[in-house]
Amino acid sequence: MNNRTELIDALQMIVTGLQGQVNAHRMQGLVFGAKGLTALAEQYEAHAEEKLGWMKKFANRILDLGGELKIEATPAVDVHDDIVEHLKAEKRTSEEGIAQVTGLLPVFAQDLVAHEDMKAYLIDEDGDLQETNQNLELIELIGVQNWLVQKLAGAAQA
Repeated sequence: MNNRTELIDALQMIVTGLQGQVNAHRMQGLVFGAKGLTALAEQYEAHAEEKLGWMKKFANRILDLGGELKIEATPAVDVHDDIVEHLKAEKRTSEEGIAQVTGLLPVFAQDLVAHEDMKAYLIDEDGDLQETNQNLELIELIGVQNWLVQKLAGAAQA
């Protein structure tokens, strides 16, 4: 396999993974919205849009490199009714995704644009992981009901 093919395949894997995350965030937002947690529903829709932006960036890089985009099947993702279970699953997904993309950095190193974009993506994902960790720690400290009140009050002030 030549370097360009390897690079395009790695980018496609990221695009496919992001496609699944976009859908997962949107579905999770629907669950929160149905529970009346509008602020969380909006937050997850915003997360979906952010992931969509990254997906477009990497898809465009595939096209720039002369590759063909594919719509591939994504793994099933559980949608959680319980916010704590969702945050725990989100943490696992983030940790696994960061590790997987970090392992691909040598492949992306052959293309400066892809490498810099992937580094920026990893920094963004690390920020999301830190936010999830803080939310889980806060829930442990003050309880889920108090955390929800704080989240909803903070959203009302924004």
